[in-house]
Amino acid sequence: MIESKGWNWKIVSDDKDSIWKNPAIESYYLLSRWTSQGMKDFLDLGCGLGRHTILFGKNGFNVKAFDISEVAVEKTKSWAEEEGLTIETKTGDMLELPYEDSSVDCIYCRNVISHTDTEGMKKVVEELRRVLRKGGECYLTLGSKDTWGFKQESWPLVDSNTRLRMEEGPEYKTPHFYVDYKLAKELFKEFEIVNIYQVVNYHEKEDKVLDSYHYHLLIKKV
Repeated sequence: MIESKGWNWKIVSDDKDSIWKNPAIESYYLLSRWTSQGMKDFLDLGCGLGRHTILFGKNGFNVKAFDISEVAVEKTKSWAEEEGLTIETKTGDMLELPYEDSSVDCIYCRNVISHTDTEGMKKVVEELRRVLRKGGECYLTLGSKDTWGFKQESWPLVDSNTRLRMEEGPEYKTPHFYVDYKLAKELFKEFEIVNIYQVVNYHEKEDKVLDSYHYHLLIKKV
C-alpha cells in the first residue's frame, strides 16, 4: 500500500475569491438534504482551506475538520475563529480516521479519498463505514478512468487503478486512484448507493482542452 500524501497547501492561493475558499455546487444541496434529515455531526474529510467546514459550521452543524496537511488544518482553524465558529480540527491519515465508531451523521469528501492506491482505497471505505452512524450518509468523488489523467502514460502506474500525478503543482507525486462504474459499485457494495453519476469538467491549459471526469456518489450506511 502506497504512503498517503496530501496536497501542498502552502502553494495554493487562499485569497477570498479562490475556488478553494468557495463551497462546491453540490454542497448546498447536501446542506439542505442533511438539515432536513436532522443530521448534526458533520465530518469534512480532507477539509483543505475550510470552505465546507465554514459552510456547515455557519448552518448549525457540529463540524469535525480533518486533513493530512497541518497547513490546511491550521488555515481552516484560523478561518473558523475569524467567523466565531467552534469546530474540532484534527490532522492525520484517512486510512486510520481518529474518530470513534458510529460517531458522525454525514461525511463530505470531495476529490480527497482518491489520493491513495487500490489497497488504500479499500481501507478508506472501511473507515467511512466504521465512523458513520447507521443511516448516515457520505458524499464523495472519485476520478474516472475516462479522464485525461488516467491516460497519461508518462505518469508512473502504481497498480491497475492508480497513477502518480507528475504535473508540477500542489498534487505533484500524489497518487490518484481511478474507477469505472463497475469498480465504483464493487467498492461500496456494503452501502446503499443513493446516487451515482459521472461529471465532466473542461478546462484549458497551454492551448489544450482537458476533460476531467469524476464519479460523484451519495452513499448510506445500512
